[in-house]
Amino acid sequence: MVKSAVLGFPRIGTGRAIKKAVESYWAGNSSAEQLAEAAKAVRKERWETIKNAGVDIIPSGDFTLYDHLLDHSYNFGVIPQRYVEQKLSGLDTYFAMGRGKQDREKGIDVVASEMGKFFDSNYHIVKVDHEPSTEFKLNFNQQLVEYEEAKALGIITRPVLFGPITYLSLVRKSRDAPADFEPLQLLDKLIPVYKELLSQLKDAGVEAVQIDEPILVLDKAEAYGAEYKKVYEALAPVAPKITITTAYGRVGKSLDYLKDLPISSLHLDLDREPKQLDAAIEAVKDTKLGLELGLISGRNIWKADLKAAKALAQKAVDVIGTDRVVVSTSSSLLHCPISLKVEKKLTAQQLSWLSFAEEKCEEVAALAGALNGKESALFEQNTNDISARREFERSSDPAVRERVAGITEQMLSRQSPFPTRREAQKKLKLPKFPTTTIGSFPQTKEIRQARAKFGKNELTQQEYEAAMEAEIKYAVDFQERIGLDLFVHGEPERNDMVQYFGEQLNGFIFTQLGWVQSYGSRYVRPPIVVSDVSRTAPMTVRWSAYAQSLTDKPMKGMLTGPVTILNWSFPRADISKEVQSKQLALALRDEVVDLANAGIQAIQVDEPAIREGLPLRKADWDNYLKWAVDSFRLSTSGVGDDTQVHSHFCYSDFGDIFPHIQRLDADVISIEASKADLKLLDVFKTYGYSNEIGPGVYDIHSPRVPSEQEIKDRIAAMAKVLPVDLLVINPDCGLKTRGWKETEESLSNLVAAARWARETFA
Repeated sequence: MVKSAVLGFPRIGTGRAIKKAVESYWAGNSSAEQLAEAAKAVRKERWETIKNAGVDIIPSGDFTLYDHLLDHSYNFGVIPQRYVEQKLSGLDTYFAMGRGKQDREKGIDVVASEMGKFFDSNYHIVKVDHEPSTEFKLNFNQQLVEYEEAKALGIITRPVLFGPITYLSLVRKSRDAPADFEPLQLLDKLIPVYKELLSQLKDAGVEAVQIDEPILVLDKAEAYGAEYKKVYEALAPVAPKITITTAYGRVGKSLDYLKDLPISSLHLDLDREPKQLDAAIEAVKDTKLGLELGLISGRNIWKADLKAAKALAQKAVDVIGTDRVVVSTSSSLLHCPISLKVEKKLTAQQLSWLSFAEEKCEEVAALAGALNGKESALFEQNTNDISARREFERSSDPAVRERVAGITEQMLSRQSPFPTRREAQKKLKLPKFPTTTIGSFPQTKEIRQARAKFGKNELTQQEYEAAMEAEIKYAVDFQERIGLDLFVHGEPERNDMVQYFGEQLNGFIFTQLGWVQSYGSRYVRPPIVVSDVSRTAPMTVRWSAYAQSLTDKPMKGMLTGPVTILNWSFPRADISKEVQSKQLALALRDEVVDLANAGIQAIQVDEPAIREGLPLRKADWDNYLKWAVDSFRLSTSGVGDDTQVHSHFCYSDFGDIFPHIQRLDADVISIEASKADLKLLDVFKTYGYSNEIGPGVYDIHSPRVPSEQEIKDRIAAMAKVLPVDLLVINPDCGLKTRGWKETEESLSNLVAAARWARETFA
């Protein structure tokens, strides 16, 4: 019989239970024991949801309080000395590794580990330092504990863990490590710990394990045949049956060695790369290797076409038989909201298009049933819903399509080259080492309450706008008081940097409770693109113009770029991302022009997701980078030379695409740098940069306050690599998640350090 499987499930809990429990613990309002009980309740809920959907193979070991890669490091005893020295409890050490910790009274001050994007998703992993002396030990067998916990509930699960090669490929090389060191060189040290973990699972009666090796979808993995052979020949004799999963892309030539590994089954992402199935069938047909077919998308929220998925799966069944085929999700469902059942404001038509994590479990089970000759009512309804969605997709907005078709090369370029623009922008009267922020200021309880009351009609439009104006005035007065140079309005009116814009554009729909984890306790509700996108009215001009009216200092207008809006939404599946991005770019182009016409002299169009959206295979890069960069330029090139265009980038490795960052031709770019120990400066040594640049001088995703000296040291390091007349001083990212007290202390230190720099590098 064909079985069904799910590779992972959202860890956030109904009603964002884990966010609330974790933040309560951080605030000192609950105990470690209470946090553990909340986590246990969410795990129970997850397993029961998957089981009740009819899924055969249920994951365990994929839960986390912060990040699953961080869990892996902590569980394997990789705790850098700077955290050990703080002498914290185990739980507090774990959280300090993720978000840093500062308690001046107790003498505690430690920075967070580096963060990075998980493949091409908006999920952030925590990358703990590794160096040649790193040792591994089994600190905690999370997979065994969760397996036993589920078993006590009457639910048999398949434990999930990162594979050793993927793990070592994702973690961070310590900045102090030798230049020729790579974490993968630690493989021989790591294998014995995996053997210990897996043998404990086997001794406990675990029949099968899921070992995630998504690194296999990258080009570099094609050279790892010897490493994979070494690892899995060592693990197979002591482990339960092993399924290797390869989510997020195509396996490619790595299939040549994967088919010979001593494993039970190989999972393929057939949602992203359905064409790889034929090669996989051919490779395994004369072996005993099973195929797990990732046919239900773990990355989008569209209902699967079960009829088409069944036809694809049938190709494998016809060749290798039902006993060797499992149908599954293409990846973990952590990238999806939990359930459609709580969405009360979407129309019946809109609901019929969508499938969240719970519904995807039902789809997987229905697909397996159909392959076993038992098509359910859900399968029949799916066929009708897909047909209706396809009919809706055929409708379009001719004006939007015509405008995209009319884009010219001239629309993609500023009027003059940067040196000419820079002369025109001297009217901003900014000093050397100008200080600014990335855009947002703390979203306080009062701001959130005002927004909630407005949404419930408990505040009138006039009352809500008055409340937001008061917050903006506070932010402007604050910037005047501490001495920043280029101001922002603080964005109090914005719920999210993507959702805010989607709500004012045609073509989007929104969930009430469709939360998805971005990192730690940070969750977002991605908008959903359902049709052609256009702007009906200015979106930000009212607020930026009001802020500018309060000060003689220049005010920076704040927009989210087209590629980031697209990548941080759930895009349409019926037309290309390129077309959707250019539709967004034209809408934002109008907004940029309106801001400039309203007297806003600097405009920041953020594109933190431009690196995130990069295809995983280099053969696919050129096409993406062409339309992604063109989309940014289309957004920003409608203004005169005297308008200073900024862009911001964070939490991605930009080294591979830095020439394309240069091609954006922004007047000023700001890039997250301090969280990664300024390692991005190495990129500037290689490529140089001719426009203005603001490498972040402190990490805003940690509650700790950087000292003035710490910021001075970072500016001095930057000045060794970059022309000092091009340096802008700013934090790593926006300050939305921070409190006002730490924000004032941090920015005061930043301003003081900039003044020091003006004197030191005069």
